[in-house]
Amino acid sequence: MASSEGPGEGAGPPAVRIGDVRGSAFSIGGRDVSNSTVNHAGTGAESAGPGAQELLEAVRDLRAALVRLPRSADRADLDAELDSVAGELEDGGEEVRPGLPARLRGALEQWAPLVDSVSAATALAALLTSFGG
Repeated sequence: MASSEGPGEGAGPPAVRIGDVRGSAFSIGGRDVSNSTVNHAGTGAESAGPGAQELLEAVRDLRAALVRLPRSADRADLDAELDSVAGELEDGGEEVRPGLPARLRGALEQWAPLVDSVSAATALAALLTSFGG
């Protein structure tokens, strides 16, 4: 039987840690234990979704991943768009300017053939869904 103990932890029942769950539903339980679903929607800033910093990190991750792709005009155009978006996010403080998520989503759609296999693009697209639209 597998143990979920981490390094340096003593004997005893396995410990489960769940960190930072937002806007998710999940089920907890196991054999001979009733399952319950927890909906952690949060309130206030917690339910507002990701902020400018998270979006900026995702844009930077995609830009770093683009370096591994062959050079092309499309790659240069997408990189320029991502550079522009990163600049706006850096200058905008904690807020994401209206229209920026839609613009970024449009760029991902326009250059989809280029970034389809890039996991950073998938992560960015998933993050953009939290901005709606």
